[in-house]
Amino acid sequence: MVPVANRPLLEHVILAARDAGIGEFVFVVGYKKETVKEHFGNGSRWGVSIKYIEQEEQFGTAHAIGLAKKFVSSRFLVLNGDVFVRADCLKRAVGKKNGILMVLKKVENPSELGVAVTDGDGVKKIIEKPSKPVSNLASSGIFIFTPEVFDAIERTPLSARGEYEITDALQILIDGGTHIGYVVSEEWMDIGRPWDLLEANENVLRSLKNKVDCEVEPNATLHGPVVAGRGTVIRSGSYIIGPVVIGEGCDIGPNCFIRPYTAIGNKVRVGNAVEIKNSIIMDGTHVGHLSYVGDSIVGYECNFGAGTIVANLRLDEKEIRVTARGESYSTGRRKLGTIMGDGVHTGINSTLNTGSLIPAGKMVEPFVFVKGEFTEKKSRRKK
Repeated sequence: MVPVANRPLLEHVILAARDAGIGEFVFVVGYKKETVKEHFGNGSRWGVSIKYIEQEEQFGTAHAIGLAKKFVSSRFLVLNGDVFVRADCLKRAVGKKNGILMVLKKVENPSELGVAVTDGDGVKKIIEKPSKPVSNLASSGIFIFTPEVFDAIERTPLSARGEYEITDALQILIDGGTHIGYVVSEEWMDIGRPWDLLEANENVLRSLKNKVDCEVEPNATLHGPVVAGRGTVIRSGSYIIGPVVIGEGCDIGPNCFIRPYTAIGNKVRVGNAVEIKNSIIMDGTHVGHLSYVGDSIVGYECNFGAGTIVANLRLDEKEIRVTARGESYSTGRRKLGTIMGDGVHTGINSTLNTGSLIPAGKMVEPFVFVKGEFTEKKSRRKK
């Protein structure tokens, strides 16, 4: 439900499947299921039908798919909710008329995904998150199944992770002689880490078409494709270079600079002399005057005190790493600012270093320098 170009990621998945010819959906929900149900309802807003199943305890992907048994009697499409996929990819998969099918993608680091070993036009082995990958073809989390998969799911043992893995169910089918076909697609992206959202956001905004339904005061300048919703005011002196999407009820400027690939949610306040680039700013956030936000993800209802600066490029211009719960993660990005949870407040003249991570609800005091994962004990007041 995290927004990409002002739509929940799951909505992009549904739109891609709809455009590939899918009209009936079953959502397997659990954590924060009310949020999903409230947004999607019965699906009529998108011209589809949506039903819901609750997975009360998260026992893995095979268990989740198994819950849908009573809803299907023929071939069906399975999609993870945290992937970015294009309709063309799904059309090719759905167009393969017979049997079970996996959508695969060539990846640089397959050890974090399920890896497929192929032989001719079929998959002969699937290994979930191997320490030493024997293939660079990873499962995309997109499958075409026949009902026989439910029997395999019932025979699937618990994995070492304590879950029922759909990759193990597929291996049972392969070992029993079932042919598992595959297609390789590049029109797919796994949203496994927060910074992946920025790449997905860029991908969506590249096809943005201009639609400004708001008040634009004199001397405000809009270049390129810009979408701005009803009730928003873009004040005098604001300079916006698209692609940029701005939600409803926002107050933008005066004299701010919003650069390409920025998505600003609903009821967001962007103050005087603020600059924002290539960022996701979620609903209800206020970015106070004289602040800079670059290559960042900012949660709901945050507040930037005046003069808050986000650094997004290391001095040595090397790759930026992010530390979370004591572990360091490679981002593969040369530019990355802050990843900020909901309800964070920063004081005036605070500085957030490259790759900083600020958990929800935290308060960053004035003149504090944040580096790495923020805790009140680790933060340093600037002298």
